[in-house]
Amino acid sequence: MTAIIETSGLTKVFGSNGAAVHALRGIDLRVDRGEFVALIGPSGSGKSTLMAILGCLDKPSAGTYALDGRRVENLSGRELAEIRNEKVGFVFQQYNLLPKASVVRNVELPMLYAGVGRKERRRRAQEMLERVGIPEKAKVLPAALSGGQRQRVAIARALANQPALLLADEPTGALDQKTGHEVLDLFRDLHRQGNTIIIVTHDLSIAATAQRQVEIMDGLINVEAAA
Repeated sequence: MTAIIETSGLTKVFGSNGAAVHALRGIDLRVDRGEFVALIGPSGSGKSTLMAILGCLDKPSAGTYALDGRRVENLSGRELAEIRNEKVGFVFQQYNLLPKASVVRNVELPMLYAGVGRKERRRRAQEMLERVGIPEKAKVLPAALSGGQRQRVAIARALANQPALLLADEPTGALDQKTGHEVLDLFRDLHRQGNTIIIVTHDLSIAATAQRQVEIMDGLINVEAAA
């Protein structure tokens, strides 16, 4: 299998000297193309820091990171932004939709940044809305949607640039149980279609829906749990 993510000795230190906080202490992680992985751990374990680095939102203090075959740990902020827009789709707990833009325009946004032409943006956005099951909502504003529908829009937006990696941070955290299960079903469908997905969660029942669980404890992968 081809690795989408390969890290070796990944560390992250915030602050310095006596005030230094070691958020990651040497993470070795491989995620292959097409895997569905749950990144779990309690608050303060380092999982959010690791997600930020995997998503090219932050850089490690030391160690190496290859995303879809390209080393990215030493790239500039501009280069990271380009890689992020091309290779990574993000789904957040609070959706992060533009309230005054229609659903279809929200989905088009990453493609706009990527320089995709108007007709192709609209075609692909409609296709993504079909894929997440809400094509009829294309012209409405996010305020007219339920929480589950907003999260489906966020997932469609994350998929718009056909990323190598889909990162979801507590994607059901703002949803009721029934709607949360529907969103998890959607992630399972996307996985069956070949998407590589990492869900960050503290909820073990959500983690159980993934193909593999990786537990972070005190900035390290819990090898016993992974065995």
